[in-house]
Amino acid sequence: MTLYQWFVVFLIIQVIHFLGTWKLYQKAGRKSWEAAIPFYNAIILMKIINRPFWWMFLLFIPIINLIMFPVIWVETLRSFGKNSNLDTALGVLTLGFYTYYINYTQDVTYIKDRDINPKNSTAEFISSILFAIIVATTVHTYIMQPYTIPTSSLEKSLLVGDFLFVSKFHYGARTPSTAVAFPMVHDTIPFINKKSYLSFPQIPSFRFPAIEKIEKNDIVVFNWPVDTVYFFRDPSARKAIKPIDKKSNYVKRCVATAGDSLQIKNGDVYVNGKMLPFHDRQKVQYSYKITTDGSQFDENFIFNELQVTDGIRVNSNTEYEFQALTDESVARLKNNPIVKSVEKIIDTIGSKSIFPHTKNWTVDNLGPIYIPQQGKTVKLNIETLPFYKMIIEEYEKNELLVNENEIRINGKVATTYTFKQDYFWMMGDNRHNSEDSRYWGYVPADHVVGKPVFIWMSLDQNVPWSKVIDKIRWNRLFTTVGASGEPVSYFIYFIIALISYNGYSFFKKRKAKKA
Repeated sequence: MTLYQWFVVFLIIQVIHFLGTWKLYQKAGRKSWEAAIPFYNAIILMKIINRPFWWMFLLFIPIINLIMFPVIWVETLRSFGKNSNLDTALGVLTLGFYTYYINYTQDVTYIKDRDINPKNSTAEFISSILFAIIVATTVHTYIMQPYTIPTSSLEKSLLVGDFLFVSKFHYGARTPSTAVAFPMVHDTIPFINKKSYLSFPQIPSFRFPAIEKIEKNDIVVFNWPVDTVYFFRDPSARKAIKPIDKKSNYVKRCVATAGDSLQIKNGDVYVNGKMLPFHDRQKVQYSYKITTDGSQFDENFIFNELQVTDGIRVNSNTEYEFQALTDESVARLKNNPIVKSVEKIIDTIGSKSIFPHTKNWTVDNLGPIYIPQQGKTVKLNIETLPFYKMIIEEYEKNELLVNENEIRINGKVATTYTFKQDYFWMMGDNRHNSEDSRYWGYVPADHVVGKPVFIWMSLDQNVPWSKVIDKIRWNRLFTTVGASGEPVSYFIYFIIALISYNGYSFFKKRKAKKA
């Protein structure tokens, strides 16, 4: 939704508030017009209900305000003596409109300097839990979100079992569009495997200003554009039409940004006619066919030197296929005395499973493809339509009709189309084991979730929990994501800081007791 539409919704809320509270403002010793002035009315209301000034800011943070609104309704009622359980229930269940009844029909008395402390342990517990939910939801939605790496598509850079913190503010925090959802989870409630949200109502969504743009080779977390299943990577699950913010989270590397021309030749990515250079931490992997003299590979060589744990196929006594080999691993293979030849496997069999699903392209050879840019216009015909059909219909919500060679958008014949937002092309570093843009196309800007910045935990999926010390990849704890140079673990510095802080707190409390 546009900022203009947001503004209209905001004004409607202000009118509703004014009509339902102006008499209550008068009874509290204020002027009735003070209930009508946006922002200012929130400041006055905080004074009326005897709550801190900063609470007003929570009323203007999407999703957080949905938690705060019932609190404000109840606090307003209690400020005018409506303290019963029935009053509280009516205030919440009528979505605040119970104040209209109080405002126009009841001769209530304002309780100045009302005691706002919880009356019993249950009320105090509920108050504490509510505040904790507000803080956690704010951080999770607008600042930093935990994320787990579920697949090997970015193997070597990010490993299966890495636990990340994903920054929401680097690319601009996105306000949620799903109004009713279980807090602190994504699309599924853990353990019971039930849908965690209601598809209705959907609320307007926008993105806060970013502190940086998505650049080529950035690792990006985004909502999988074509997600139509309830459970991540489970094609057998029943289908669902998901809101954008509840589509499955994917993490890939951006290889082309809006306005670029992309082509893949024999597995190499070319952007605007030039081969895309790798990030200095990037470890691109391909599949290779290995011919030997008939001797078998030593397991230590495979696991430790090649760092391959799966994806090995034995075709014969002398022929192997290895997936996910880096250039360094290939060099080691070539130096192994039993190896006679190493050949990169290039997919040459065209498939309609490759975007845009009308050409016989492959994962290793496709393009050129234009990456749509906001405000740019492209020619539209039967040949180019498959590239932009999802954009026109699904991502930018137009009505599209095709009758033989005639294309109609929103009822009008169209020979061109102008894009409403930017798009990106995302790929995994594990080129032959990644479900990415080569299969489903562009990633819209409004599907971008954030930027991975930090690995706080890493668990080796091949080590059992009975060997918990070996299961933890200690060298990956507290390492940065996307920075230049070799990854460095800051875990030891975290431990030192934690011990120092606890020691300082202990001696400070001990000194205070002696005093």
